[in-house]
Amino acid sequence: MLRKKVVQEAKLRVTVHEFLKKQLKESGYSGMRLVRTPIGTQVSVFVHRPGLVIGTGGRNIRDLSKILEERFGLPDPQVAIVEIEVPELEPAVMAAKIADALEKGVRYRRAATWAMGRIMAAGALGAQIVIRGKLTSERSRFEKLSWGYVPSSGDPALKQVKTAVLNVLLKQGLIGIKVKILPPGATFPDEVKIKEVKPPEKLPESEGEGAEKAPGEAEVGKEGAEAQGEGEGAGGGG
Repeated sequence: MLRKKVVQEAKLRVTVHEFLKKQLKESGYSGMRLVRTPIGTQVSVFVHRPGLVIGTGGRNIRDLSKILEERFGLPDPQVAIVEIEVPELEPAVMAAKIADALEKGVRYRRAATWAMGRIMAAGALGAQIVIRGKLTSERSRFEKLSWGYVPSSGDPALKQVKTAVLNVLLKQGLIGIKVKILPPGATFPDEVKIKEVKPPEKLPESEGEGAEKAPGEAEVGKEGAEAQGEGEGAGGGG
């Protein structure tokens, strides 16, 4: 019973995500977080242009809350709009920008190169853009553009790399856009850090010189004592 409930909750989240992805396409939708609380459902929506989602006097956000409640059965949905601070580091936003450029007739290589430059200029450690479909002929193929370091397998690829996939329908057919971004500050389990070791502190020069002269001074004192003894012996003999 619990497993069935978990599966239904996961399907609901995916359905809501796909709806918001289409509904808020012009707003630079990047993702959402759904949390159920005792007083209702908290829905956090991450977008690049929050003004388009809120609308004049909050009209759009009220309509969105009503749709979430009636169509998806969310009890008392409370929609919170979160603005994305650096949209160039969000793969969903950059994929949407590439799709918009392709719809306007921009060549796919130019659009991908422009997006890659914006991503790397924002401080990303690496990025990868793959455009797949009927790009130049009737035969489907793909074009890949990679800059920096982007792990493709293992735990870092699952936890550190952000990925987004977007499809756009053009005259020649359906074009798929996949964007991967490795954000700044990512850590890896095999990363080696070299620590600086400070050299041992040296003694002051004055103390070192004094320590070196001490034996010599003792020898001089001994020779003086011997010379004084020989003088006293010579005087006694006279």
